[in-house]
Parts: sequence; C-alpha cells; structure tokens
Amino acid sequence: MTNQEILNIAMQQSAIDLNCNHNDFLRSDNIIVTSRTNDKARKYLSLPFDCNLVSYGNNIVASVPSDIADIVKEYINQFEIYRCFETPNFHILNDRLQKYGLRICFMAEYFLPDINHLKKLPCDYKTVILSPKDFLDLYKPEWSNALCKDKKHLDVIAAGAYYGDKLIGLAGASADCDSMWQIGIDVLPDYRRQNIACALTSKLALKILSKGKVPFYCCAWSNISSVRNAIKSGFRPAWVELTAKSYDFINKLNNAK
Repeated sequence: MTNQEILNIAMQQSAIDLNCNHNDFLRSDNIIVTSRTNDKARKYLSLPFDCNLVSYGNNIVASVPSDIADIVKEYINQFEIYRCFETPNFHILNDRLQKYGLRICFMAEYFLPDINHLKKLPCDYKTVILSPKDFLDLYKPEWSNALCKDKKHLDVIAAGAYYGDKLIGLAGASADCDSMWQIGIDVLPDYRRQNIACALTSKLALKILSKGKVPFYCCAWSNISSVRNAIKSGFRPAWVELTAKSYDFINKLNNAK
C-alpha cells in the first residue's frame, strides 16, 4: 500500500463520516454539508454531528445540522484554515453556537503511517502480537488507551511488551470502520522513555497493514509525548478535527469520576 493509497482511504472514510465526497477535501474552497447517520461511519462517532470541522490542509469541510449551517459557513470563511482550529478565533464560533446549546469540545490531530518511515523498531523487551483471547483479561485502567472496556467487540489485535511475565506496555487496535483501525498505546510509568511505545506502535501498524487495513493514530495536539510517539513510530500528521457537543455532554465529561 502506498502513501497515496493510504491517504485516499482515509479521505474516503472521512467522506462517509461527514456525508460528503472524498474529493471535497482536495478543493480550495470550504464546504458545508448536512450531517447524517451512516452505518459505515467510524464506530466511535456519534452521528449526526452537532458540528464537526475537518481539514486535510487544503480547505475545511464542515458537517453540521441545517439550522447552524449559515453560522458555521460564515465562520470558516472568515479566517485562514488553520486559524479556525485554534484560539482566539474559535471563541467566535463557540460564542455563536452557545445559543444552540453547543460548545466546542474536542480538538484532535490524526496521523497516518508514512511507508517511507514506518519500520520495525528495536525494543529491549520481548514484544508479541496478541489476539482478542489473549487480552480478554486486560481491560484495566492502566491499559485504557490501548483497549476500550465499553467497546470490547471493536478491539481486534494488540502488541504487548513483557519484562519476564509482566506486561509493561500495550498497543491495541480497534476496528473503527471497515478499512481503518485505530491504534492506542499505554506503557507503565516505570518503563517509559525506553522506546517501548514506538516499538509497539510500529509493530502493530505493520501488522495492521499486512492485513490490508490502514492504521491510524489520534491524539490531542497538546499531548506532546503522544505526538512524539506517533512521529517516532513512522506516522505523520494527516488531518485535524474540531467538534462541538452539547452542554450536557461536556458537563458529563468534566464531572466523570
């Protein structure tokens, strides 16, 4: 699979998620589309979107309900592309959305593997590929990025690092959609900064590609250690998303124990 093929698959999936055409991400003008449900969308998404902005760097595609389309259109055409995803500018959108009971909630950067840089990386510990039956008992807080307790059925493969019989690092992949599997990574605190994360991430990514799926990686732009791991593992920035959610949704997140 080439880098261009990987990018095309990602854009095609984003088009399914947003209810647009994959070529819309290549246009120079910004696009507004009406958000709708789709059985082929990424499983972790809650559709239809309240408001979701996506950019692969060429423009912005906004997937929104019809009642806020004009507000969002005015906003994304007001600033340069990247400024629509950062402060102080997005406060303007946030203020306009509040009368609809919405606030900006998520800002995420997504990474795709670069075939020219993705390779098996060394690790001082034993690393192994795990099947779902192997990690059935690993749904614990220390592995909450690698595995999702609430969506166990989506976790399809993992890579573990061991010190003797002790699991010290775990990268897991969830089948978010038919063509793309998302990688999450956890390393126990005492074993960090020893190249375990990048060794597991790259190992799992190569295994995913061998199965004909596209591995992808997501983190908050402010999560420096996660961004560094993505780059070191052979991934490169591909697209960004900014998502607004309801007051109730945000309050539940902030009050979660």
